[in-house]
Amino acid sequence: MQKIPFNAPSIVGDELAYISDAIARGQLSGDGHYTKLCNKLIEAQTGSPKALLTHSCTAALEMAAILCDLAPGDEVIMPSFTFVSTANAVALRGAIPVFVDIDPDTLNISPAAAEAAITDKTRAIFAVHYAGVPAEMDALRELTDAHGLMLIEDAAQALGSTYHGRPCGSLGDAAAFSFHETKNLISGEGGALTINREDLAARAEIIREKGTNRSRFLRGQVDKYTWVDIGSSFLPGELVAAFLYGQLENTAQVNNVRLAAFDSYNAAFADLEQSERLRRPIIPQHAASNGHMFYLMLRDIADRDSFIAHMRDHGIATPFHYVPLHSSPGGETYGRVAGSLEVTDDTSARLVRLPVYYSVGDKIDRVIEIARTYLTA
Repeated sequence: MQKIPFNAPSIVGDELAYISDAIARGQLSGDGHYTKLCNKLIEAQTGSPKALLTHSCTAALEMAAILCDLAPGDEVIMPSFTFVSTANAVALRGAIPVFVDIDPDTLNISPAAAEAAITDKTRAIFAVHYAGVPAEMDALRELTDAHGLMLIEDAAQALGSTYHGRPCGSLGDAAAFSFHETKNLISGEGGALTINREDLAARAEIIREKGTNRSRFLRGQVDKYTWVDIGSSFLPGELVAAFLYGQLENTAQVNNVRLAAFDSYNAAFADLEQSERLRRPIIPQHAASNGHMFYLMLRDIADRDSFIAHMRDHGIATPFHYVPLHSSPGGETYGRVAGSLEVTDDTSARLVRLPVYYSVGDKIDRVIEIARTYLTA
């Protein structure tokens, strides 16, 4: 039986040659030749004036939370339908994640729900671009501007996606990206923070360098470096950066392969959506996805679990996604809920993801065949 994993990492360019070159250059610690190349390429691809490579998207989110100047008792509005790192970054500052519902079409944070959750303790909104589909950033920006709040993009899944023609990563005050091996562009672990406000850029460098002004020292702007702010060691090593640079050079190629896989799935299940057997992803006309994910929304949790078991019996991995943070032990301890989370709970119970990765190729045909044997039975 042919086994088809949910994800498989791939080499797409000159990653191995760049790793060898990084070793030959004699610097494997952070902020070397390949880290700088990655930063420049991410800036070019996102349109952001400043990009800083990090060891993970989690690190980038934690940097963003520090840049928000969060203090104990402050609140940050975010969707409950997200990965734990979004909320952890806030909780680590002693602030309170405030969980709100998502839009039933895009599965991104609902601007109306976010607006209803704003209090005098609110300091920021963290918007997640779920499945590489941008959140409604214009509506969220109106809210943050009106209330003097920070707007942070959790763009972990969204490198190469656009909103009204503008790249994700350039839409908020700052944005966090992931290069985890499940993402489009990978380095095993890895991430980046883009900064779109000039007044935040210098501090972001300091936070990333353990709270020191080492970057200014290396540029010759000060004659010694010292501890000036809070921070941590958020840098990746050069081997990670070298591998990532080989991936970033091929961003369009990788995203196009995933978009082709998305289109194949989308066409294959169109008739079943018309018969109301399932629902496919919805991408607004003003948004362009990078093909990060293809999911199906089935009838209920029993249907979803039966589908997963059917696919597993045929050697195909089709996992569900997030357990909502508001119903997790950590969410109940560190966060609070604002309003109904009916859409979040319903989505979590019915969503299932299909394999999408660079080397998936004609395996998609078998995924579709086996999926349809269940869905049409």
